[in-house]
Amino acid sequence: MEELKHNMRNLECSEARIDFDYKLGTGSLVRMEKGVVVLNIKYNGAYGMGEKYDCVNQKGKKVVNEVNEKFCFQGDKTYCPAPFFWTDTGVGVYVDTCYTSVFDFKEDEIVIETPEESKIILMTGSPREIVSSYIDIFGDPDLPPEWAFGVWISANRWNDERLTLDQIDKLREYDFPASVIVLEAWSDEATFYKWNPGKWPDPERMIKKIHDAGLKLVLWQIPVYKKMGADEVPNEQNKLDEEEAIKNRLCLFEDNGEPYRIPEGNWFAGSLVPDFTNPQTYDSWFGKRQYLLDMGVDGFKTDGGEHIHSEHVRFFDNSNGLEGKNKYARDYISAYKKFVGKERVIFSRAGFSGQHRISIQWAGDQQSRPEEMKSVLKAGLSAAATGIIFWGFDIAGFAGALPSMDLYRRATQFACFCPIMQWHSEPDGGQFKDLMAGSSGENERSPWNIAKAYDCPEFIDEMRYWHKLREELRPYIYETAKKCVADKTPMMKPLFYLWPEDKNVLNCDDEYMFGDDYLVAPYMEENQTHREVYLPSGTWKHFFSNDIFAGKQVINVGGDGKIPVFIKLKE
Repeated sequence: MEELKHNMRNLECSEARIDFDYKLGTGSLVRMEKGVVVLNIKYNGAYGMGEKYDCVNQKGKKVVNEVNEKFCFQGDKTYCPAPFFWTDTGVGVYVDTCYTSVFDFKEDEIVIETPEESKIILMTGSPREIVSSYIDIFGDPDLPPEWAFGVWISANRWNDERLTLDQIDKLREYDFPASVIVLEAWSDEATFYKWNPGKWPDPERMIKKIHDAGLKLVLWQIPVYKKMGADEVPNEQNKLDEEEAIKNRLCLFEDNGEPYRIPEGNWFAGSLVPDFTNPQTYDSWFGKRQYLLDMGVDGFKTDGGEHIHSEHVRFFDNSNGLEGKNKYARDYISAYKKFVGKERVIFSRAGFSGQHRISIQWAGDQQSRPEEMKSVLKAGLSAAATGIIFWGFDIAGFAGALPSMDLYRRATQFACFCPIMQWHSEPDGGQFKDLMAGSSGENERSPWNIAKAYDCPEFIDEMRYWHKLREELRPYIYETAKKCVADKTPMMKPLFYLWPEDKNVLNCDDEYMFGDDYLVAPYMEENQTHREVYLPSGTWKHFFSNDIFAGKQVINVGGDGKIPVFIKLKE
């Protein structure tokens, strides 16, 4: 029998069994019939598996580990899965495969199914040690630049230079700090690398104005050679790009030799998909985008990446669609990361194992509904348990009718204590108008537009407080980011990650530590003004009132209109 302490042991394809010691005695990892492995241990909580919106503790769940594109209400689907988990009893498992795998978290065993005999990496130790070991498998994560930890502002409706520069004026008018502006509707909507000439007469001059105002610029991207719609104006460059992609095999193909096109019923149906395993694709794709970096663009919002819908897809590196469904997201985001380097950012929705070293992650698409905010927090904690260090979400959701002031308030306070704080909105009228209409008029989720929509000008003052508090916290947040990269630990630490032996936190999905100092307990219910907060062991000071509390107890706090936050005092 082999004792594992803070180490990893591989179950190779030829091995049938590993027996090991762990916190509660002896466990075993047994390879059964082809593609099935059983982990026999006792445990109360299993955590990780990527960004999971439906629950944080996976015990009792059967999890399909697969990249999916799901517009709002993700449920058990996710943009960013990972075949990795760990338990409260000190056992972690990573399955080294990009194929879809299934994890069945039963009472006293965990059954793992893969369509191939994958290498299984077994880890034991504390949650911190296991997650750090998992991060080590892929290499050191990069530290984003300091400016990434200010406030990000975004709205799809900012589709010309005038509207964009107006945002700088509004930040000054309302006295709001911000560090990043994200533009989605900047391109010709055909090539996605050329500015729309009718709306952006001098992008380089505009970028200089953005930089002079103390802001950085991030542009939206999508990995497709777009099929133009029948109602769209034909675009010559789009046609040339598609011809080049097919001729030089820069795009994905199918087993039958035909170019792969995204099937009907999916986002960007009919479009070709670039194959980033082909070095020529990298050279062509980013050669056309290099001028954007040269003119001062500071990063890219890499949307999409969930475009593999057929097992018959064939990649340049000979991987197939079954493997590529998950692997494509990593190939795509990795290519962009290589392109921009360390001084710029990648802000991504899709991902797979190892995502922590590539990009800043955002939680994707949610409606402005209270139940969506609950799922977002679960996603953030699950992502953190999977080693994703840098994560954020769209404050109060980006889709559908405008959020209530209550939802916007609670989400803003929550985002203030997250690695990334951003507000964003879909196009005016809604992204998918026939399925789900947005608000009439301006759909923008800026604080001043919410105040205008509800005829409540004092709401601007209330939201300014949280934006300025974020700016005050920025030095702490950046120092925390540096420490988390060095220590290979998430910035948002679930309580069960730090106190796995405390039974009170095993299912805690609405509190977390932000760095080492702050316990954060967002208001998750509509119009909630008070809530119970569990304080783990230690001594705690209320962030706003300075009241002192002993740990290992549940307290009821609220009534001040502020998110419950507690400072962990040094012993």
